[in-house]
Amino acid sequence: MKLSDQAQAFVLHFGEMGSRWGFNRTVGQMFALLTIHSEPLNADQLAQALKISRGNVSMGLKELQAWRLVELHHLPGDRKDYFTAAGSIWDLARTVFEERRKRELDPTLTLLRQLLLNEPQDEQEADAQARMREVYSLLEMLDQFANTLSGLDQKDLLKLMKLGSGVSKLLALKGGRAKPKATDK
Repeated sequence: MKLSDQAQAFVLHFGEMGSRWGFNRTVGQMFALLTIHSEPLNADQLAQALKISRGNVSMGLKELQAWRLVELHHLPGDRKDYFTAAGSIWDLARTVFEERRKRELDPTLTLLRQLLLNEPQDEQEADAQARMREVYSLLEMLDQFANTLSGLDQKDLLKLMKLGSGVSKLLALKGGRAKPKATDK
């Protein structure tokens, strides 16, 4: 399978972004290819298109399955496993967001809860706990906000996102803090 220049650029970029999203470059490239390809692909096709080993593809597919980002398909008369991206772009974004929350935010909140249960031994520890409590409060609010966002359907989420900077302007005006930025005209 030969990728067009545009598809190649997209796949390569997603590979670089993958490391920032919590998985390695090859997994990011595989995810990108499965996302833009209209038909299910098998491991051999992925290996050929991305010029990577079959073993690397196998490990990457396992990781993408653990992230719930790909679906397994079987084609009639073919014993190979085929894969597609698991849902729409919105579904995939929601899944990545939920998985990152589960892998990063939840363990941090758990650790902070445990640490804040301990009585501080001295003033320095009390100051550290006060800051940890601030971090915990912020992360708790972010978690609650994330729960609210994940409960919205795509249409309402899109409306919210389109509001963009209008929300901050509205809040600034409502709170009497109308301070236009240099970018506001």
